[in-house]
Amino acid sequence: MKNPRALLYSLILFLILLILSVGDFSLRDEIKLPFENTIKGKTKITDGDTIKVNGKKIRLSGIDAPESYYRGKRQTCYLNSEKIYCGDIAKKKLIEKIKNNSISCKIEKEKDAFNRFLGECFLKNESLSKFMVRSGYAFDFKKYSKNKYAKDEKYAKDNKLGFWKTKFEYPWVWRDKVRSNIIKE
Repeated sequence: MKNPRALLYSLILFLILLILSVGDFSLRDEIKLPFENTIKGKTKITDGDTIKVNGKKIRLSGIDAPESYYRGKRQTCYLNSEKIYCGDIAKKKLIEKIKNNSISCKIEKEKDAFNRFLGECFLKNESLSKFMVRSGYAFDFKKYSKNKYAKDEKYAKDNKLGFWKTKFEYPWVWRDKVRSNIIKE
């Protein structure tokens, strides 16, 4: 054996190519290569902006949806004068959109303050974040999105879609009030 180092590199390259060629993508998810930044699979919807894929909690980055449950409280909106649970409605909209389909999420390098993965998730190449904002069931979270969904939010607002036909508080404002004990419900 003239060059053992070259043989080692060839063997490593062969193993990487073998792993990447495996047809069962769930096996690839288990292996977790260091350069991998996509999570694929069936989902469980936690909230209008939070899902689980293969047991991993993912926060849809750049958007914010009303809370279905936060510190023991459910976020409400008013349609005409009727009180509705807008967090539950946002969650239901995301469930209806995804159904039982697999999705693909591009995961960011950093996790959020709650140790959730952050990512943009796609159903058949359609961004779920864009869908939720454009249909009016989530909002462009400008603090984190750099206005990525601003045009979609304007479209929903101009066309009075989703929560834009209700009286609501932005989720980040509502959460601040809950944390400050301003909302007692």
